[in-house]
Amino acid sequence: MLSKLTIKNVALIEQADVTFGEGLNVLSGETGAGKSVILDSVNFVLGAKADRTMIRYGESECLVKAEFFVPETSKAVSVLREMDIDTDGEIIISRKFSDSGKNTIKINGNTVTVSMLRSVTDSLVDVHGQSEHFFLLKESNQLKTLDEVVGAELIPWKNELSESLKHRRSIYEQIALLGGDEKERGRRLDVLSFQIEEIKAVALQEGEEEELLAKRNKIIHLEKIISSIQEAVSAMSDEGGVLDGLRYATRAINGISRIDEEYTAVSEKLEGLAIEADDVLSTLTDMSDGLYFDENEAEQTEQRLDSIRALKRKYGADKKEIDEYLAKIQAEYELLSDCEGQYALLTQDLEKTNKKIYSICKNITMLREREGAAFCKRVTEELKTLNIASAQFAIEFKEYAETDVERANANGLDEIVFLFSANAGEPLKPLGKIISGGEMSRFMLAIKTQLSKVNEISTYIFDEIDAGISGKTAKVVGEKLAKIAKNTQIIAVSHLAQIAVMSDEEFLIEKTETNGKTLICVQHLNAAEKTREIVRLLGGGETDEYAEKHATELLKQAQEYKKSIQ
Repeated sequence: MLSKLTIKNVALIEQADVTFGEGLNVLSGETGAGKSVILDSVNFVLGAKADRTMIRYGESECLVKAEFFVPETSKAVSVLREMDIDTDGEIIISRKFSDSGKNTIKINGNTVTVSMLRSVTDSLVDVHGQSEHFFLLKESNQLKTLDEVVGAELIPWKNELSESLKHRRSIYEQIALLGGDEKERGRRLDVLSFQIEEIKAVALQEGEEEELLAKRNKIIHLEKIISSIQEAVSAMSDEGGVLDGLRYATRAINGISRIDEEYTAVSEKLEGLAIEADDVLSTLTDMSDGLYFDENEAEQTEQRLDSIRALKRKYGADKKEIDEYLAKIQAEYELLSDCEGQYALLTQDLEKTNKKIYSICKNITMLREREGAAFCKRVTEELKTLNIASAQFAIEFKEYAETDVERANANGLDEIVFLFSANAGEPLKPLGKIISGGEMSRFMLAIKTQLSKVNEISTYIFDEIDAGISGKTAKVVGEKLAKIAKNTQIIAVSHLAQIAVMSDEEFLIEKTETNGKTLICVQHLNAAEKTREIVRLLGGGETDEYAEKHATELLKQAQEYKKSIQ
């Protein structure tokens, strides 16, 4: 559940701290009071696109923080642990946005991206705005809703379908390589043959280029190397050089070495240095004897480097890429060399793959039809409890045959339409063509009620789910929200007293003017304040005695109803 929402410098809100309860939380207020700003803030912290216009005028940044408590077994906790973010069920999300466009998002103190944030919040909150009415009227979105109902059972079938579609694309790519007439294939074979032979002729070895570059570097600096080594040899071996000095020093100390052990130790060190120096001189002499300029070797080194550079320029940045390209063109060469045989094999594979795709699609359809029928039955029952006594809801599946398999995509071959009828004697028709605004609100509530039973989302937010309804129907919708809220947290924006009276927590959204500035305030109402707000929603004034009695009676009936469903 969403336990606390902190909003700072968003639109007309300077600072707001809203603590929500577990059940039904209702936000009410005059039209234009700023209820939409609260929902925009929620959407923002859940991962919606940020916009500089949401920053309060005169400020450089805005901040929204949401605190959730969910079971440790929930999907959101599992997603966080996959990200190596620790949580015991408490999830604190903060999102800051500056006028420079900088976006800072943290979950439990860990910086995350927008996509990472959404992967977590998708399992935490479902926000139903009025625009979602239009979402469901679009037939392409109706299939998404049905698949949400089917749930996890559909995943392995879709994964298998995805792999088969991928394999089919691969077959088509290989068939495309066989395209063209014999002359075109012949020209392509010549090009491939040349490239294969060119790569094989160079026979590039791992690390060879680095070795050649080091060798060339020595050739370029050979004169300097020879000169330096000869100078070192001369310094060590010439008369009065390093070796002579060490020998003279050794003889001098040897003359006193028997006098004291200290001198003996120095003598031994000098002898060791003389031996080491002699060894170094021998090494330098060997190096000097082996250094000479070989014009053929220098030329061969440059030619080999040129060949390697040419190969890299044409076929890949390194040996790995060149080898991968060679394997690819060799496979293509073999394919084109046996065109007729390969085409026959590919055609057989394509036929087999299409049969498999068709079979998977039929299994997906059977699963959707089975779950869809049960879903329609449940939604119809919900609609009847929402004062649409003669409601009928069904899902129509368009027939398809094996010849349609070419148009199969990641969702299979199904094309569906939600059919609805609200009145007895009226036939089922496509949802978007007949449903009224009030019916649509209740239809969406029925859908959400059923979806809440198949997913793990613990918080539902409704933006004016009461649009287009009033009177007895409004009372029924309020009771339905109260019933759902027994197991699932609901945050609802409403203008109806029949819904507000059912709230477990009531919040009033108001605009105020302070020092020439307009601000939005969020006030948590106590029992007396809630009664006054119900009076306002009923259209009564502060001194309207009859409206107050009506409000008190509605609140009493609401409490009795909520006790009856405990």
